[in-house]
Amino acid sequence: MSLRIGTRGSPLALWQARAVEQAIRAAGGPPCELAVIRTTGDRLATRDLSAIGGKRLFVKEIEEALLDGGIHLAVHSAKDLPAELPPGLVIGAVLPREDPHDAVVLPRGSRGEGSGGALLAALGGAPRVGTGSVRRVAQLARTVPRARFQSIRGNVETRLRKLDAGDCDALVLAAAGLVRLGLGERANARLTADECLPAPGQGIVAIEIRESDERTRSVLDRIDDCAAGVALAAERALVRALGGDCRVPIGALAVQEADGVALDAVVASLDGRRRLRRQARGPADTAAALGADLASRMLADGAEEILAPHRSPR
Repeated sequence: MSLRIGTRGSPLALWQARAVEQAIRAAGGPPCELAVIRTTGDRLATRDLSAIGGKRLFVKEIEEALLDGGIHLAVHSAKDLPAELPPGLVIGAVLPREDPHDAVVLPRGSRGEGSGGALLAALGGAPRVGTGSVRRVAQLARTVPRARFQSIRGNVETRLRKLDAGDCDALVLAAAGLVRLGLGERANARLTADECLPAPGQGIVAIEIRESDERTRSVLDRIDDCAAGVALAAERALVRALGGDCRVPIGALAVQEADGVALDAVVASLDGRRRLRRQARGPADTAAALGADLASRMLADGAEEILAPHRSPR
């Protein structure tokens, strides 16, 4: 019996699903078939999704197919998974992490030197920076205070076309998406962690399954990447404890070290004036507890006052 892999139909989503399929095949697993599922987020491609449902709109129909048994597993960019999964669903495995940082992209033929923040600052005037991410805006408003941020919707290729057509002066995208699509050369620079911490889970491909599906879980155990799993556990636990969603500006990056895991996290106001950044270290086997504990410390230090204006209405 083959495994049905649920995925969105964008080029990046299909790349990720095929990467999972290839990993399963290389590990001696069963044959797989892709099931492309069109989500509400895909249908509302021109809308500001943070105002009408956020990241859940990109996974809702896929998760419904998973719960109904129409697919055996769902493949997502981990950064797009809401902090809380529906009852009965879990992350069954992750692939090795690609570059977790954000990339700055200039119109084709443009040149620049230095880090991503330096590149944006060197644009002069009040550069139009394409990104709809509140996390990026909140951090870059401090790094590049003159920038005018504007939402650029669409898949990676669409956004690059809009940049080259003059819709904005620079784009900020996840470096991992560019690399996976063979477009890594379009990145003029990376934003350093000091300039802009990435989204929790950025660069990680997550595989969602039914909690009760032991057969699929046993297959995924063969391809699960331990280091990426540890990082994701810490980052997602932090976001859950902070009460984060797509409207809330939270950056986080966990890195596995020889003696454990190091977690760096930030919350900031959209204008960049209020900012709280904290770090923590702990054993890799307690990564989730590390994330939750760091969130508690940040809340005690005033994170809620920064985040409250951005929360989705209950």
